[in-house]
Amino acid sequence: MTWNPVTGCTKISAGCNNCYAERMAKRLHLMGQANYRNEFRVTMHEHMLGVPFRWKKSQHIFVNSMSDLFHDAVPSEYIKMVFKTIENTPWHRYQILTKRSQRLCSLDSEIEWPSNAWIGVSVESQDYSYRIEHLRETHACLKFISFEPLLGPIDMIDLTGIDWVIVGGESGPGARPLSEKWVINIRDQCREKKIPFFFKQWGGTRKDKTGRLLEGILWNGFPDR
Repeated sequence: MTWNPVTGCTKISAGCNNCYAERMAKRLHLMGQANYRNEFRVTMHEHMLGVPFRWKKSQHIFVNSMSDLFHDAVPSEYIKMVFKTIENTPWHRYQILTKRSQRLCSLDSEIEWPSNAWIGVSVESQDYSYRIEHLRETHACLKFISFEPLLGPIDMIDLTGIDWVIVGGESGPGARPLSEKWVINIRDQCREKKIPFFFKQWGGTRKDKTGRLLEGILWNGFPDR
C-alpha cells in the first residue's frame, strides 16, 4: 500500500533527474485529481492523516511515494502528526524513505520513533553515502538503505546498525544503465555482514523485460520484524 499525506517535491541530487513521481503528478493533475491540484509543488493533505485507520488488515505501507516527508517545506509539526498516525496504527508497518538525511537527523530528538516505522535513506552513488551516517545517528527502530536508482559503484559501505539493503536500477524514459558489478559488490558486502539484501529490478525502459534476477537468483531479503 502507499499513503501520501504529502505530495510534491523538488530535485536535490542526481537520483532525482528522471523522477517518476513528478511525471505521475503531472498526469494526475491533468486528470483532475484533487490532491494534485498544485501539480508537483509540495502540498500537505491533512485529510489523508486518518486513512491508515480505515485499513483494518495489517499492511506494509510505503509513506510518501509522491514526495519526501523530510522536505524543508514540510513543517516539523506536520511530520510529527504523520508519526502520530503511525504510532496509533501499530498493526501496520510503515516504510519511509528520504534523500534529505540532514533534516532527518536534525529532527531525531523531536520524533518519538514508533517500532513499526522503518526509516531509510536513498543513496544513488558514493557521493551521497554521507546520508548513511545521518541515518545511523537517528534513534529509528529499523534503518535501511535504498541504493535506487543505483548510478555508480559503491566501493565500501559502513553497514553498522543497518537492518536492510535494497538495490535497484532506474526505469522509465531516459533510464540510466545499471552495472551488474555494482550490484554484486553491494550484495557481497551485505552477505558478509548478514544483512538482508533485496534486489528490486534491473530497470531500463522495459523493466518488465529486464526482470530482477541477479546471477540467476531472486534476492528477496527482508527484515525479520
